[in-house]
Parts: sequence; structure tokens; C-alpha cells
Amino acid sequence: MPSKETAISVTALHKRFGRTAALAGMELNVGSGEIAGFLGPNGSGKSTAIRILLGLLRADSGVVRILGADPWDDAVTLHRRIAYVPGEVNLWPNLTGGQALGVLASLRGGIDRAKRDELLERFDLDPTKKARSYSKGNRQKVALVAALASDAELLLLDEPTSGLDPLMEQVFTACIGEAKSQGRSVLLSSHIFAEVEKLCDTVTIIREGKTVEAGRLEDLRHLHRTTVTVLLGSEANMLVEVPGVHDLMLDGPRATFTVGEEDLGPVLRTLAGYSPRSLVATPPSLEDLFLRHYGGQSPGSDASGPHGHEPSAGGGAR
Repeated sequence: MPSKETAISVTALHKRFGRTAALAGMELNVGSGEIAGFLGPNGSGKSTAIRILLGLLRADSGVVRILGADPWDDAVTLHRRIAYVPGEVNLWPNLTGGQALGVLASLRGGIDRAKRDELLERFDLDPTKKARSYSKGNRQKVALVAALASDAELLLLDEPTSGLDPLMEQVFTACIGEAKSQGRSVLLSSHIFAEVEKLCDTVTIIREGKTVEAGRLEDLRHLHRTTVTVLLGSEANMLVEVPGVHDLMLDGPRATFTVGEEDLGPVLRTLAGYSPRSLVATPPSLEDLFLRHYGGQSPGSDASGPHGHEPSAGGGAR
């Protein structure tokens, strides 16, 4: 059964490599039974943090607890309670997919065979084929099936849908929803904003080794502006003088602008006086939150990230 402890608690985490500070006081919290998004661009320290959570690196300072235990001192015990899926899965080429699943299951002490068979069918994966014949997406499916069919209390997923087609991404989404309903906790690192917005209860964004945004998505959106596009019955020039209207772009009777939460009501009442023919209001997205901090950079793993040196598949035992 899932643990009642906080799944992940990271406070003032520091890690240096020579003169380079990979982590400079990072904070991260994932509640029991919660799905948490974890975002950061290249070089942000995200992959270093994941390695520390897996017990593959030792922190220089700070407090790290996974299911109430220390990931460095208690790695062997913890790896029977967690499952890890990297964004680049490497399997034993001469083993079949089913044999690879068996090896990964043995690292954690077993697997629910009925659940495994169900997941193989849902992910449309043939376990009789040799791993060397698998595409990137099929290798990814092996790691996902190994993780999801286990009784792991905590899933650490680093770009888990890399290589999956849209249909399989839908299967993944459904499976993560089921994992949450079972009380399992999930840390999801993904560059797909829609995936994080759809699945996650909370999000943590890091930059240069520090946490720059953290909280529930609906709370974080309150910090940012809604985008409004409106078509009026006449020229929209008068909106230049309306308090609370920002980033105004005019095209005859059509106007697009942003407005803060505190000004949204007054601005909409003002617009009503101009008899709008249509109006579309778009709340700030997770991508807006991200771009606020990174000026257009795309999120991703560290340059020395898990796609190069992390464990090869979903087991994660030392």
C-alpha cells in the first residue's frame, strides 16, 4: 500500500561539479498521492536533481527525503518502493521484451503479472520480439509497463512519452490517472506543456539550480495575465485609454490584449459598453509561466542529462 509520508521533500539542495553549481538551494515537494510536474531548460539542474533522488549522486548539502528515507543511505530499500522511467531506454539487445520485463521486475521483487499482461495489450507491445528489433517507442513501452505493473509507491518519470505516438500518449495519460486513483505519487518531468497541464496537480519550475515557481497550477496562473481577443462594432482605438489593458494590438475593430486577474472584471464591463460582437478570453498556460522565466527557451533535460548517463530502464536498482 502507498506510504502516508510526503513522497518527496527537498530543501536547500546544493550540488557542485568543480566550479559549476548545478544546484543552488533547490526546493521540491511532492505530496503523497500527488502528480507533480518538474520543469527546467537545459542546464537548469533538473537531471542532477533526479540523479540525487535516485541515489546515484550524493548532495553536497540540503535535506532530501524520498518516502521518508534518505535516497543515498537507503537506496537499496527505496529502489524496491520506486520506479524510474528515463526518456531514453536502453535494453539488453538479445533479450525479448518479456525477458527484459522479467529482469526489471526482479530488481524490485516482483510484478503483477495480470497487470503486466493488461498493460502489454493496452500499449500494443509484443513481448516475444527481441529488444534489438524494438523502435524507440517500443523500448519506452517496456520501461512504462515495468513501472506501471509494479507496486511502486512513487513513479519518477523523466520524459516518459518520448517516442510514443499520440494514441499511446493517451494510454499513458489514462494509466497515470489510474496510478493516482490508487494513491501512488508521481514526479513527471516533461517538455510537453499540454501533458503536464492535463496530468499534474502541482508544478515546480527550476532555473540555474533554484526553484523559481512552485505550487498548484490554478494558483500559479493567478500571477499572470489573461489574453483577450475582442471584435467590436467600431474601431477599437478607445481601448488605448482603458486602465488594466496591456500589450494592446489593434486591427480595425479587432483588438488583442492582456489583462491581470484583478483588472479583468472592470475591463470586461468597459468592453460591454462598446457592444462587442465576439470575445475570446484565454487564461495563462503553463507555457506562459515557463516563458516568463526563460525568455523563449524550450524546456528539456540538462546537457549532461539522463538521456546520456541515467539508468537504462524502469527498474533503477543499484
